[in-house]
Amino acid sequence: MTDPRLVSLLHFADSAFPTGGYAHSFGLEHYCQAGIVRDRDGLERFLLAQLEGAAGPCDATAVAAALRALARDDLGACRGLDDALEAMKVVKEFREGSRQMGRQTLRVAAALITDARLATYLDEVNARRAPGHHAVAFGMAAGALGWEAEAAATAFLYSTTALLVGAALRLLPMGQLEAQAVLWSLHPVIERVAREAGERPPAELWSFTPGLDIQGMLHERLDARLFRS
Repeated sequence: MTDPRLVSLLHFADSAFPTGGYAHSFGLEHYCQAGIVRDRDGLERFLLAQLEGAAGPCDATAVAAALRALARDDLGACRGLDDALEAMKVVKEFREGSRQMGRQTLRVAAALITDARLATYLDEVNARRAPGHHAVAFGMAAGALGWEAEAAATAFLYSTTALLVGAALRLLPMGQLEAQAVLWSLHPVIERVAREAGERPPAELWSFTPGLDIQGMLHERLDARLFRS
């Protein structure tokens, strides 16, 4: 607990970090409008699907892989992960949301850490020569700051889950205490999925969430909505 890297990890995982994630529900809004997610039980099932079917095996795996790639100065491997995420995120709104959050993460990280590798990759993203997905940007920042792979994956998954719980508070008749209870109950899942992501080779990252993808695609057609995804 005295590791100085802990403070920087908490900084990047904090809900106040300006990624713009508050504008996204990643499919939850349509689930709620369709009456599929109505309460705490439905929210927990939605979050489990996200963690075990997408955020863990895909994004958190990319976080750990990008961390290791940056540690060995391999920006080409980071770009390969970025391109893989671009291909695997089939829902337009999810893809654009991940890009937006990644670009913001890189901008802040490049300004705070003053790492030439982050600045170089940010230039590629700004020039639209690289997608700049959130998981890759988070992993690269983690690599520059010397975090452990599993710790970075854990922070990313916790931050993602907390973001979605925050969205649920605006979409469901749910109080703060109940929302915190949902987040607390998922701690063991986050820990397990993060551990698996830290051990998974980057060539084996995967995602399978057809239900989430369908709801995400339907979200684009809503006449009125609170979130961009």
